[in-house]
Amino acid sequence: MSTHNTLTQFIIEQQRKVPEASGDLTLLINDIATACKCISHTVSRGSMTGMLGSAGTENVQGETQKQLDIITNDIMVETLEWTGHLSGMVSEEVDDFIPIPEQYPKGKYLALFDPLDGSSNIDINLTVGTIFSILAGPEGSDASQDDFLQKGVDQVCAGFVLYGPSTMMILTTGQGVNGFTLDQDVGEFILTHPNMTIPEDTQEFSINMSNQRFWEPAVQQYIDECMQGTEGPRDKNFNMRWVASMVAEVYRILTRGGVFLYPLDSRDSGKQGKLRLMYEANPMGFIVEQAGGSCSTGLQRILDIQPTDIHQRVPVILGSKNEVNRVIAYHQK
Repeated sequence: MSTHNTLTQFIIEQQRKVPEASGDLTLLINDIATACKCISHTVSRGSMTGMLGSAGTENVQGETQKQLDIITNDIMVETLEWTGHLSGMVSEEVDDFIPIPEQYPKGKYLALFDPLDGSSNIDINLTVGTIFSILAGPEGSDASQDDFLQKGVDQVCAGFVLYGPSTMMILTTGQGVNGFTLDQDVGEFILTHPNMTIPEDTQEFSINMSNQRFWEPAVQQYIDECMQGTEGPRDKNFNMRWVASMVAEVYRILTRGGVFLYPLDSRDSGKQGKLRLMYEANPMGFIVEQAGGSCSTGLQRILDIQPTDIHQRVPVILGSKNEVNRVIAYHQK
């Protein structure tokens, strides 16, 4: 390990650099880490618990829920609702925003999360994760839905936890990006990947090629040029990756560069994209930009979008800056 700093020690040291900090954010991040440790344990037990497979229900987006989607959502909510740090929550798995029960004190932050990103992978033992975003909320009072509709650029903190061969948390509070690995022996996240940065150039892209015929012309052009390799206008070969788990795709980009694309799809223009702005695109965009990358819909910086709904969808293009800028230029043409 590059350091033995724990997550708690790291965020307390960051807190000391801000004289007006109250410590509430430090405690909230620790609460989220606790929830993710519980999820990591639950996910790792897999079929031994009998919790794999479909739950026979759908979420607000009309997607079939896995049993673990519901279980991990409950873990996040039950871990965070009583702490006194939040005035409300939003989850991918719940239609409306989640109020804090009356018997618990109200805090000054809002939490938004996808409790189990990539859950379609869970039954085949591939990588899944949790994505979260923290916003400033109405201190000491109940939140309304309008309180959540903040631009991504206003996020206080964002992160994701990867449940793979090791459990890792990637975190930003607006001062760069750091990675922590869960030491299962002591139950602590340890700083193992300080100051993560994304190379500006790459020869790797990630996209679901089965949807190619439904993409916009700009994305069609970009992928076609990548596929032509050294014989095409890019004059270099590209590798393609697709895991169907945003946490895995973004983690790979953070460690070795790349570009991830989930573009607009002509099959359902009314949805204006596949990924959710508030608890997928915004936190991942915040992390990627803090690591030196870029994020865009192709026409607009994701973090500048004014949300109109807590479950709003957007197209997403993020990763190595020069490749994202190329895709943006193709859209502008």
